[in-house]
Amino acid sequence: MARYIFITGGVVSSLGKGLAAASLGALLQARGYTVRLRKLDPYLNIDPGTMSPYQHGEVYVTDDGAETDLDLGHYERFTGRPAVREDNITTGRIYQDIIAKERRGDYLGATVQVIPHVTNAIKDFVLSGNDGVDFVLVEIGGTVGDIEGLPFFEAIRQLGNDLPRGHALFIHLTLLPYIPSAGELKTKPTQHSVKELRSIGIQPHILLCRTDREIPREERRKLGLFCNVRESAVIEARDVASIYDAPRAYHATGLDQEVLSAFGIEPAPKPDMGRWNAVMERIRNPEGEVTIAIVGKYTGLKDAYKSLIEALAHGGIANRVRVRIDWIESEIFEGCDPASHLEHVHGILVPGGFGQRGAEGKILAARFARERRVPYFGICFGMQMAVIEAMRSLGGVPEANSTEFGPTREPVVGLMTEWMRENELQIRAAEGDLGGTMRLGAYRALLSPGSKIAGIYGATEISERHRHRYEVNAAYRDRLLDKGLVFAGFSPDGLLPETIELEDHPWFIGVQFHPELKSRPFEPHPLFASFIAAALEQSRLV
Repeated sequence: MARYIFITGGVVSSLGKGLAAASLGALLQARGYTVRLRKLDPYLNIDPGTMSPYQHGEVYVTDDGAETDLDLGHYERFTGRPAVREDNITTGRIYQDIIAKERRGDYLGATVQVIPHVTNAIKDFVLSGNDGVDFVLVEIGGTVGDIEGLPFFEAIRQLGNDLPRGHALFIHLTLLPYIPSAGELKTKPTQHSVKELRSIGIQPHILLCRTDREIPREERRKLGLFCNVRESAVIEARDVASIYDAPRAYHATGLDQEVLSAFGIEPAPKPDMGRWNAVMERIRNPEGEVTIAIVGKYTGLKDAYKSLIEALAHGGIANRVRVRIDWIESEIFEGCDPASHLEHVHGILVPGGFGQRGAEGKILAARFARERRVPYFGICFGMQMAVIEAMRSLGGVPEANSTEFGPTREPVVGLMTEWMRENELQIRAAEGDLGGTMRLGAYRALLSPGSKIAGIYGATEISERHRHRYEVNAAYRDRLLDKGLVFAGFSPDGLLPETIELEDHPWFIGVQFHPELKSRPFEPHPLFASFIAAALEQSRLV
């Protein structure tokens, strides 16, 4: 039977519960165990699909088409286990299911309440589908004391009693702030956070203490005493230079050993940290450096591009180089020459996005890359803007545009209302709901033999994850082919363009999908590895 590890947070948010869960999952894998990671999000949205990136950060998409929390990206990157729709649930989705059952009469006239109906639904979610898994790690979003999180804390409290003895473990992640004027770390915020947690019936077994410096022995003793945990269970979670050093750092402080000891698993299998050591050796000892410009519209919040940042780092790992990112808000190009902002970079990446704001700046970035022969990587919206730029500059269609921005005489990019998912027709109305109605999840694409992108993949059939509502109009294909812009990849039915590339260019590729979602530190995505290799070559020419 699976053992369950519940990871909660206190004091403040954004301390790194997702990274802690992912790192612990990786450490348990290194010892030969199988793991599954799940995220409970207390907000009322059904999923983050309709939330602004400035509100939520990146929306991570799974193979089965779920729009989920970005922490699932950490889980996948660190463990290599693909996440699924059932690995992330929100308060909104739970209430949606409960209300649907109540309307059908499934509760047989009972009064529907938070306890037991909501908490039972949460428990059913946590316990389902875990056959054959050694450890299930469950992260609870937010912090202890948040009113919206109370049903989740109550549910995991109940699970602590429902599960067989020795099958549930509670880890609490808190902040130890350093007060410069006092010259010491303060334990009181952690004490109060644990007190809040204990007031709702949960006694943590392990404390993860986020800090930027070593925790003195006296502070460890105090935390153990006042928080009712073993001193050895006060685990230091120091800042690290790279998130990929977190598994090794947690291992060095004894987290995985403490977890196994708490479960009574002794002696524990020895961990194999080989692949993490290899990743960190490449990160710490680069043989060069490249600068990549990300021309986006949410650059004020880096978490909006979390998987993209990591995939670029993976490309650097593959090429043994450090990747520096130059963040450029695309709107600054509108009304000025982008050259002053882009002349120094070795590659330009235009990521996904929605809406007209900043679109013209992205088009100008694509033009600069095409004309100056700078490696260009257009992802989703970035591919669409590259096609519009080519139609305007090369195809003789100055009015080329996207219907996403309003009616246009030349709809080079248009709204999809129907498409095939395997053998099933998907239909969406233009005036329908926004949530969950895009082309989402893994779709196959066929690449032209002999194309640049087929050479990069080493295959002519691929599967990649999508998240978009608009699509390049294939009717413009022939007019661009004459100008050297090749539609090198299509959906299996031949209707939806999936990739483009410029023939007479060192590296100019656009993809309708999101390859960053499948990149791993120990298995960099081939497109990012190739893009960084092209940027490295460009750096030698500058």
